[in-house]
Amino acid sequence: MTKKCIGCGALFQSDDPNKEGYVDSCMLKKALICRRCFRIKNYGDYQIINKSESDYRKIFDEVKKEKKLVLYLCDILNIDNDISELKGFNGSVILVITKVDLLPKSVKEKKLCDYIKKNYDLNVLNVIFISSNKNYNIDLLMKTILKNKVGNEIYLVGNTNAGKSSLINCLIKSYSDGESFVTTSIIPATTIDVIKIKLNDDITLIDTPGIIRKDNFLYNEKVNVIKEISPKAEIKPRTYQMKPNQSIIIGNYARIDYLSDQKNSFTIYLSNAIKVRRINVNTSDYLKNLKVSNFNTKPRNDIVISGLCFCKITCAAKLKVYTEEKVSVYKRDNLI
Repeated sequence: MTKKCIGCGALFQSDDPNKEGYVDSCMLKKALICRRCFRIKNYGDYQIINKSESDYRKIFDEVKKEKKLVLYLCDILNIDNDISELKGFNGSVILVITKVDLLPKSVKEKKLCDYIKKNYDLNVLNVIFISSNKNYNIDLLMKTILKNKVGNEIYLVGNTNAGKSSLINCLIKSYSDGESFVTTSIIPATTIDVIKIKLNDDITLIDTPGIIRKDNFLYNEKVNVIKEISPKAEIKPRTYQMKPNQSIIIGNYARIDYLSDQKNSFTIYLSNAIKVRRINVNTSDYLKNLKVSNFNTKPRNDIVISGLCFCKITCAAKLKVYTEEKVSVYKRDNLI
C-alpha cells in the first residue's frame, strides 16, 4: 500500500534519503510526513528536490481538463509571469492575487485591479486580493468558492512560490477542525505532488505543485540567497533621484545603468534585506560581467527583474540592465 506525505504530497520511500518522500524504514507504517517536511517544519532545514519541470507541467495540464472550480494563484510581486499561465481551463477560475500585505499600505487595491483588467485578457469569475499571512479577504474568498464550486473538489494552481500551500493552511485554520497542515517554505517546489485536503463536508482542497519558471531569479539559487531576496514584511520602497550616467546596484544580484541626459526618478520595490547603492557608471565595472539587456522605456514604465524586484521609472529612460544569464528582464506600465 502506497502512502503520501501529507506535507508535500511525495510518495513515501526508504531507499534514498536524497530523494523526495524519504522516511526511515522503521517509520514507514506510522509516518505522516517525510523527513524533508519534518526538518523544514521543525528546524528550517531546507532540502531542495530537483524534479523534472515536465512532471509538474503534466499535473498542471491535467487540472486544465477538469470541469471544476480552480483557484489560480498569482504572486503580486511576480504578477506578469504568473498570469501568463492563465489560459485553457475547462473549469471556472477565480484569480487569487496573493501576498498583498507585502506592498505598501498606500497602494490601492482598485488601482491594482484596474491594472490587471487593462493589461490582460482574462476569462475569470472574479479577481480577489488576499494575504494568507494577515488573513486578509479569506472570508470573501470562501464565500466566492461556495457560490461557484462544482462538486466538492477545488483545485489550487499557479507558479511555484505563489502561495498555494500558505492559503490552504490559512483555510484549514479558519474553516476546519483538522490539525494537519501542508508544508510551506521559501524554496521553490516545496510541494512535490498532488495533495488532497478535506476541509469539511462541503470542500476538498487539491493542492498542486507550482509551475517552475526557469527565468525567475529564485530558480536554482542557494537557500541563503532565497532567504535574502524573499520579502518577509511590508516593502519599504526606495526612491533615487537619478542623474545621467548613474547606476543602481541591487545587492550582489543586478545593476541598472541610467544613460539618458536628463534627471529622473527611480523607485525600487524589493526585499528590505537587500542593500541598494548608487554609483557613477564610469567609475565601477561591478556586475558588468552579467548578461546585459538594453531598454528604452516610456514615461511611467517599470523595469521588472523576475523574482528579484521591480523599478518604477517616472520619465522616459535609456537603460542597461545586468542580471544573471537566464533571468527574465522586461518593461511594463507602472503597476503602482
